[in-house]
Amino acid sequence: MSTHAAPGRAGVEDLARRARMLSWFSLGYMTLEGGIAILAGIMAGSVALIGFGIDSAIEGFASGVIVWRFTGARVFSEAAERRAQQLVAVQFFILAPYVAFESVQALVNAERPDVSWLGIALSVSSIIVMPYLGIAKQRIAEQLGSAATKGEGRQNMLCAYLAGALLVGLLANAAFGAWWLDPVVGLLIAGVAVQEGVEAWKGEGCGCA
Repeated sequence: MSTHAAPGRAGVEDLARRARMLSWFSLGYMTLEGGIAILAGIMAGSVALIGFGIDSAIEGFASGVIVWRFTGARVFSEAAERRAQQLVAVQFFILAPYVAFESVQALVNAERPDVSWLGIALSVSSIIVMPYLGIAKQRIAEQLGSAATKGEGRQNMLCAYLAGALLVGLLANAAFGAWWLDPVVGLLIAGVAVQEGVEAWKGEGCGCA
């Protein structure tokens, strides 16, 4: 349960404006990140990079949901909050089956991805940017009591964690030829996505359940 005092109408409107700004920035970044990751993944034959790119696209959709949630009269709508919370949660469930299937297939067929320096650079960038966005959104979510915003912030933090795992896998493949780490990271992405999706659906972590 949040310990923040409930903000007044003007405070809610200011927080909603900040949430929209952060989500617009995320949408732009995720569009660029997702495109680069998928391109790098296709070039290198990396299921983890492709999965990371799809995750970015899903996060971008979630950012669009938050912009919708905090625009106009929906700022004060409980129905809009619940709809946005569910839409954000569903994005996690869309990601998991595809990445899990591709990862298992890559392990069974011993598909060896090429070295991707572009993917390595991208993962470093995400490790730097995503925690800032995730923490900022989760703080706003606590003040607004918004499970939807909390879920989007969690997606940003998930992106940062997965970027770290992705970086380890890409570097290990480049340095030691540890190809199997790539699909293992893909399975990690799928597993964490399911867990985060369940928590986002329930509205856990912001006193909104």
